[in-house]
Amino acid sequence: MSSLSLLVPAVLVGSAAVRVFAKRSPRSPSGPAAAAVGGPRPVPIDPSYGDPELAALRKAVTAADWPATEAILQPCRDRGDHARLTWLISGVVEIGGDFLLGLPDRRPDDPLALTAAGARHVAWAWEARTGARAAQVSQEQFQTFHERLRTAEKHLYAAVEADPGTATPWHSLTNSARGLQHGHEVTRRRFEAGVRRAPHHFALHLAMMQQLCAKWSGSHEQMHDFARESLAKAPLGSNLGALVPYAYLEHWLDLPQGERAGFIRRGEVRAELKAAADASVLHPAYAPTETPCLALNTFAMALWLAGDPATAAELFRRLGDRPTSLPWGYAGNAGKVFARARQECKKGK
Repeated sequence: MSSLSLLVPAVLVGSAAVRVFAKRSPRSPSGPAAAAVGGPRPVPIDPSYGDPELAALRKAVTAADWPATEAILQPCRDRGDHARLTWLISGVVEIGGDFLLGLPDRRPDDPLALTAAGARHVAWAWEARTGARAAQVSQEQFQTFHERLRTAEKHLYAAVEADPGTATPWHSLTNSARGLQHGHEVTRRRFEAGVRRAPHHFALHLAMMQQLCAKWSGSHEQMHDFARESLAKAPLGSNLGALVPYAYLEHWLDLPQGERAGFIRRGEVRAELKAAADASVLHPAYAPTETPCLALNTFAMALWLAGDPATAAELFRRLGDRPTSLPWGYAGNAGKVFARARQECKKGK
């Protein structure tokens, strides 16, 4: 599973499937990425991306402290900030142990606990499946994968029933639909249920875009069209602009090594990436409540590969030392590739 989608914070996020996809391609990088073998000191990946609230949440989940966990998550739900709630939960789903998995037994009527447990079960399912190609996954792995996803769906639908106005469970349900091979129509219905509650929810859009990828019986054309249409409908300064570079990086990764640079360095690709950045991360109205790091890193990598170091350098300036594992991990060691790309863009290469 590619999944830039589960994405979002671990993305990026966001979520277990995002992380396991980094293992998908053993191929060596080409073009600028190939140079990242040497160069400056790698920049460490901070799983909290410098966000004190996410850092506190990770500490609370690690300590199996529900009151502290709830104290961070509940205010997001109370003010209807579905995007940040999704991002915060996605930022802890890789933390092991029984705490999140066991919440439904201890708090069976709590929609927030059920949502967190369901998201963790989705991530746990992908851990069982791993990021290998389907032909390399055993029947036993698939059985565990599907059992965990079905358990996730039970908890997530219970969360929706207990809190009909919430959008966050629909993000995990959109991802689980793909894993259970429910098909495009079921996945789209879940996506639409979520965006009715949060029209410009980035993680939901990214999850739907994954369903449209070629590897999930979609196509590159469907994926790019969805990214463009989503940006066209979004207000200026929306995180949805990052769907455009995500789609190009997904497409780039799917190509043979020898075709990658020629594809992403085309003038029309570079122009589209710059226009999307101007309408989103570079727009004065850009102020996402979840995190800017995922979108900024994705635009920075795509523009670096596309041959626009000037625009990428501005994004690196805004990021500081906050790389994300993906998409940089697509080209090798994430912290090393990030550092080398930043250095090259500062020099105008």
